[in-house]
Amino acid sequence: MTQSNVSTVKASEIDLKEKVVAIQRVAKVVKGGRRFSFAAIVVVGDGNGVVGYGLGKANEVTDAITKGIDDAKKHLVKVPIIKGTVPHESTGKFGGGYVLLKPASPGTGVIAGGAMRAVLESAGVHNVLAKSKGSSNPHNVVKATFKALTTMRDANTIARNRGIQLSKVFNG
Repeated sequence: MTQSNVSTVKASEIDLKEKVVAIQRVAKVVKGGRRFSFAAIVVVGDGNGVVGYGLGKANEVTDAITKGIDDAKKHLVKVPIIKGTVPHESTGKFGGGYVLLKPASPGTGVIAGGAMRAVLESAGVHNVLAKSKGSSNPHNVVKATFKALTTMRDANTIARNRGIQLSKVFNG
């Protein structure tokens, strides 16, 4: 039995900032030669626990980014952040992408690789230790990071799910 604690958020209610994670030029081979188009992975977030990612594809880079932003706004999730860091250690896996997130003390900063850094900064995490293992493909790293973030639960959520007081979560 897996419980999903992912809550979706409406994009119209919050002020979102966009970050382009990766832009790829894609070629389709046709009879006359190659047709080039672009694929853009975009992460949006409010810097306060709400984050989403999207993929946009178009013949122009700007159109691909715009489509990616629109897609990201449709897939926003709320992630738990406690004192500027993640609540506990977590791993996420998607395809060949495998990520490890660890909480860090204040002043550490975001120690993470490219695609992971964009997701964590957009979510509003200020102190975290993160390691990307396996594939460095930005698509899979972003999705694996989202999996790691959405599986996290804070103490209040655990207490509510178990139907016990917050102090009993830590004392057993």
